[in-house]
Amino acid sequence: MTLYHIHLVMARSKEFPEGNTHRGYDIHAPLDADGHLDKGEWEKAPSACTVVRFWDGERSELGYLVHHPKGGWAFDYDPSDDDDDETGFRLSSHIFKPGEYISIRDHGEDELHTFVIASVTGAG
Repeated sequence: MTLYHIHLVMARSKEFPEGNTHRGYDIHAPLDADGHLDKGEWEKAPSACTVVRFWDGERSELGYLVHHPKGGWAFDYDPSDDDDDETGFRLSSHIFKPGEYISIRDHGEDELHTFVIASVTGAG
């Protein structure tokens, strides 16, 4: 399985007119030839598909990219607690390439935050 390192940073918003490179996610995930999350490859080694949430000097959170039985992807920081999951808007159909925008719902909030894909590189 080939993993990619996907680096997301907070996009411009009212709160951050220039964006915020100190808020975002580092994701290790398999992508298909078109740049979509590859569920078939993910199923081979889901524990290798990780996410690190970094947020303005707060302690980084380490979690996993998970696919829910109902469909859809999420970031899960504690497998025993569904309340900590962060969901993305249409992550199943998103193309992961630099410059694209992705919306993610922070755990404990109803609001979606928009991030820009800063880079996508082979994770080695």
